[in-house]
Amino acid sequence: MNILFLMYPWDKIDPETDSTLRLIHECVSRNHTVAIATPHNLTMRDSVSSAFCQVFKKSDVVTANIVSFYKKAEFQKSQLPLAGFDTIIMRANPPLDPITLNFLDSVRDDVFIMNDIDGLRIANTKLYTASFDDPTNHFIPVTHVSKTTEYLVDVLKESKSDKMIMKPLDGYGGHGVILVEKSAHKSFQSLLEFYINSGKGGNYVILQEYVEGADAGDVRIMMLNGEPVGAMKRVPASNDVRSNIHAGGSVIKHVLTKNEKALCKHIGPKLVRDGLYFVGIDVINEKLIEVNVQSPGGIMRINKLNNVKLQKKVIDFVESVVNAKEALAQRKHEFRKAINDAHII
Repeated sequence: MNILFLMYPWDKIDPETDSTLRLIHECVSRNHTVAIATPHNLTMRDSVSSAFCQVFKKSDVVTANIVSFYKKAEFQKSQLPLAGFDTIIMRANPPLDPITLNFLDSVRDDVFIMNDIDGLRIANTKLYTASFDDPTNHFIPVTHVSKTTEYLVDVLKESKSDKMIMKPLDGYGGHGVILVEKSAHKSFQSLLEFYINSGKGGNYVILQEYVEGADAGDVRIMMLNGEPVGAMKRVPASNDVRSNIHAGGSVIKHVLTKNEKALCKHIGPKLVRDGLYFVGIDVINEKLIEVNVQSPGGIMRINKLNNVKLQKKVIDFVESVVNAKEALAQRKHEFRKAINDAHII
């Protein structure tokens, strides 16, 4: 296969933990032609969408040590047409760049894109979590989204709980997540004004029901084609409400509970319908908090905790989709040939 990883810069990778690197290593190990590019490398020439790529030079032996693989990787630079790839694996960090998706729109019928660009459009903010059908809030905590300060102040006052979670709509990696208590409502308004007014036109803010047990950490579950394939529990650092590893949290092994499996079964079909084949979901006390769709991480840590290699399952899935598309195209070609041959006779 010809595979393009549309991602963050190569030199920004932490080879010890990076999930994208593990996916790349798996593809190179299978002797696929692998290229990488950042969204800034996208271009158009003669009305053809392409990218300035770094293509991995093939080697007879690919080291199993991923850190060594990263350090010794050699590339050939080339401008390549996007439609020439069998698959484009989206691994760029949030926030989502709409221009990137405009480039990919032109090749969506020719290339398997994971995750699907329409899915990325509708799920690139935390608002997507509230879109799952759950009228009784069994799986999804009560969520409010607004950039009207007065409304959010009233939400906090009327909340049945003494505390809520506030976060920016387009944040990631735990950035900007704050525990808000009713007793601090006097400073809440000024905090809201800072969050909302810090961006041109105003930023949307999420105010979410505080889920009990958040102080004990959250669970990151990796979902592949609508099914859970791995999980870990993230424990926050002392005096921090965030469990994200980038925020100082740590990880421990986790086995999915009955209700967590039910949650995955509940949201899995919608994820697949939306073309969100590989995502990371964050769960607290068996409730869905976030769906991470652009470059979900955790592969290395889940692998280490469970002695598995999730990247193998992910690339197996990609290969199966591409092979199915190729088989369908070949079958269509054979049917057309049969009709043309009959016409000639």
